[in-house]
Amino acid sequence: MSDTFVTASPHWTWFIIPYFFVGGIAGGAYFLAAALEWFGRPEDRPVIRTAYSLAFWGAVISGALLTIDLGKPFRFWHMLFQSDNFPNVMFKGWSPISFGAWAIMLFGLCAALSMIGAWTDEGRVRTPAAQPLRSGTMLAKLVAGLGGLLGFFVAGYTGVLLTVTNRPIWADSPWLGGLFLASGASTAAAALLLLAPGRGATAGSLAWLESFDMRALVIELILLVLFVGWLWPIRQVWLSVWGLLLLIGVVWAGILWPLRLHARPASAAGGGGMLRNPAAMVLIGGFLLRVVILLASNGIQHQMATAIRR
Repeated sequence: MSDTFVTASPHWTWFIIPYFFVGGIAGGAYFLAAALEWFGRPEDRPVIRTAYSLAFWGAVISGALLTIDLGKPFRFWHMLFQSDNFPNVMFKGWSPISFGAWAIMLFGLCAALSMIGAWTDEGRVRTPAAQPLRSGTMLAKLVAGLGGLLGFFVAGYTGVLLTVTNRPIWADSPWLGGLFLASGASTAAAALLLLAPGRGATAGSLAWLESFDMRALVIELILLVLFVGWLWPIRQVWLSVWGLLLLIGVVWAGILWPLRLHARPASAAGGGGMLRNPAAMVLIGGFLLRVVILLASNGIQHQMATAIRR
């Protein structure tokens, strides 16, 4: 039995679910861009530029969703600066929320700089000051290196944050951070597979993304099995709509089916729309994973509270 069910539910709105989903994609996309910036080939430039764009707009959207979810959006800056001693910095290294707020802000800054560099490559920005940010320059690589580490952190941060909330399911397994990180990597690769072809991605770059996505999905599946297995003492939570959604929506539709489509691409050539598109199915599965993890916690609390009253 979980020993965390007595705690109150966090006062989150539905905005928090797309925040977790979009933030994971943004972090994963930038990490992939950074890896290709350092170790990729010239033909990977379209994918790199697409990933920077995805990371930038993902950071903007996820930041907006998080700020709106706070209830008093204009107080977000209180997490970064001391309200009574502005502009003194507000940073608490022992607080996951404070640490995460600064990591997300710095990640957004790196994404913005890399986006400017991508626009410079495309000729959309001609300012001389932006030239050092062009892909392949030393400054671009340094920004990408820092942003890649921050993106790695952002992709898994939300899972780690849940584990310190003392809530059922979230605090009952140490695998949640790794699971969200793997999911962020797989959904980012899937999003790039959908977007990069329209921006000139080569067949070689797309093949690399598909290979990466397959490996990320396998790791995600292993971590999901470990996560669920660790929750064996509260297994009754999965005897519900959340368990069904996890099994069918996440495991089958979001991981196993895309793996089969990736492994046998010929099967995807006969039409079928979204169901035959592995990238689209991975994105659906990644979103459903966050829905299940976030909402199933309330389900176990209600079940145990009912059992106690009986």
